[in-house]
Amino acid sequence: MSSYESAERYFNHAAEVMGLSDNMGKLLKTPQREVKVQIAIEMDDGLIGTFIGYRIQHNKARGPMKGGLRFHPEVDGDEVLALASLMTWKTAVVNIPYGGAKGGISVDTSALSHRELESITRKFVDEIHDIFGPDTDIPAPDMGTNSQIMAWIMNQYEKYHGYNPACVTGKPVELHGADGREEATGRGVAIVTKAAMTKLKKPVEGARVAIQGFGNVGSFAASILHKMGAKIVAVSDAFGGIQNQDGLDIPELLKHMEKHKKVEEFEGSEPIDNAGLFAADVDVLIPAAIGGVLTKENADDVRAKLIVEAANNPTTSEADYILERKGILVVPDILANAGGVTVSYFEWVQNRQHFSWELEEVRKRLEKIMTTAFDRVWKVAEEKKVSPRIAAYVLGIGRVGRATVLGGI
Repeated sequence: MSSYESAERYFNHAAEVMGLSDNMGKLLKTPQREVKVQIAIEMDDGLIGTFIGYRIQHNKARGPMKGGLRFHPEVDGDEVLALASLMTWKTAVVNIPYGGAKGGISVDTSALSHRELESITRKFVDEIHDIFGPDTDIPAPDMGTNSQIMAWIMNQYEKYHGYNPACVTGKPVELHGADGREEATGRGVAIVTKAAMTKLKKPVEGARVAIQGFGNVGSFAASILHKMGAKIVAVSDAFGGIQNQDGLDIPELLKHMEKHKKVEEFEGSEPIDNAGLFAADVDVLIPAAIGGVLTKENADDVRAKLIVEAANNPTTSEADYILERKGILVVPDILANAGGVTVSYFEWVQNRQHFSWELEEVRKRLEKIMTTAFDRVWKVAEEKKVSPRIAAYVLGIGRVGRATVLGGI
């Protein structure tokens, strides 16, 4: 099952719970614009490199469209469409005034020089600058992109449209970025993990946690949960995984990562693969890497009582059914990883006001929005007698649907 088919199945389930009409369902599912462009640059060896870029703008009923930009070899139209639709529901779940979009370039950034990466980024902006901007569609970092790439995007966009830092978020703080944006997704994951543990009547302090994916999101989630008193007993990245049943020393692991760029061979740890990590005897499992990692083949092995989806679309619909049958609570991606888009919203607001907030202000506002959204999703789940995932879709679809009806066609 493709990424979009999986997301569509969740939508259809929620639509059935809501009694949504077929014609409204079709309207809300259909993207407003799909763009596919050729990106041709001169490579360092003098040859021409040709890449394909995508930007899919899904819905703008509640405000400008918002969504990340990922650079990855597996980026394709189906994946981008699925992620664009998830952004529509995600921004509605946390109730910030955005619609949903997503973009990407099919490229292996590890094979590019710094100059080639900058050239690809700027050429992509050349191709799509007329369809994004602060009042229409605001890109942000995602897998394979970072604040430097967002800085290039802003600079290239401004060559066409003049000074406009709100055209993109996730920028360096020195170029009108927001304090707290880099940690935002991971912090949001930690906030909803604590909220979910409270609902399960279990403390975060002493809770055993396994995290699949130790990039930006996973590492910040680990660091913040560690400070809350949780034991991070297993983590993995693209190269391998490590475990320590007494808890990993996360501050030291972060230093190790900075030096070695991978978690393997960390002192005081033993190796573990992803299969072992997913089946680990833990309280909380956090998939924080790529989509589609929890499947019908491995869902039965999961022993955690709580899964917090830090990654986008990490659980297939078949696996979701198995996890629900087992009584495992899943905090869905459109809620769990919404911290990033929430602080992107804060950055956009600050750029429009030409005024900066202090870090503690950003953190305080993020916690309020995430906990309010979690409580609302939990309430809908109880009222409708559905899983938190379907409850989140019901909440998001309802808000987008009402905005669509009120605005008119």
